[in-house]
Amino acid sequence: MAKESLTIKEAVARSPQYRIRMFKSDFLEQFSYVHPVVPFVIFIPVILFSAFASFYYYRIPALNFALYVLLGVGFWTIVEYSLHRFVFHPPMINTFFKKLYFYSHGIHHDAMNDATRLVMPPAVSVPLAIGVYFASKAALGLNGLPFFVGFVTSYIIYDFLHFATHFFVFNNRIFKILKKKHMVHHHKDHDSNFGFTSPLWDYVFGTYYKKRTE
Repeated sequence: MAKESLTIKEAVARSPQYRIRMFKSDFLEQFSYVHPVVPFVIFIPVILFSAFASFYYYRIPALNFALYVLLGVGFWTIVEYSLHRFVFHPPMINTFFKKLYFYSHGIHHDAMNDATRLVMPPAVSVPLAIGVYFASKAALGLNGLPFFVGFVTSYIIYDFLHFATHFFVFNNRIFKILKKKHMVHHHKDHDSNFGFTSPLWDYVFGTYYKKRTE
């Protein structure tokens, strides 16, 4: 089997030493680097307390808790897919969309092994999480808390798995499929395989990668 042929850009992007500057300002630039453990430090205590509060303070039945956690997980998959497809890969038709792509996601494609640019900065993730929390409570009442638990837990799982596909090798069939699917998005077709934690919405909307026969 022939070895994979890399372009210079792809080879550079895979280099663990390669890093791209985002801002001219040194002050702003320092906030663009995030250690991959940061989301876990921030959100795992939030998840645990929210789960504890669901049972201890609000007396939510276990069945209700499980049901709304699963709904939160499902909601995460469509949010993840939609953000990746429509926000992180917008149509490159003007300067605004080109900048949106670069600052939100393009920098990851151009330097895919820069571990400090793999997770969302807290300045973005924390306000989004707060927004999801209040929207969930407004829409679902007390059941919004387990929904929030499912949503944020899915985000944490996403962050870990995304990091793992770039830096770890696990002898696990599901992980290998996940990694292969994600690497296809990076190296073969940026307009496919938008769903990371689940391929469901790629199948629903016809964006799952199909090998081209020439």
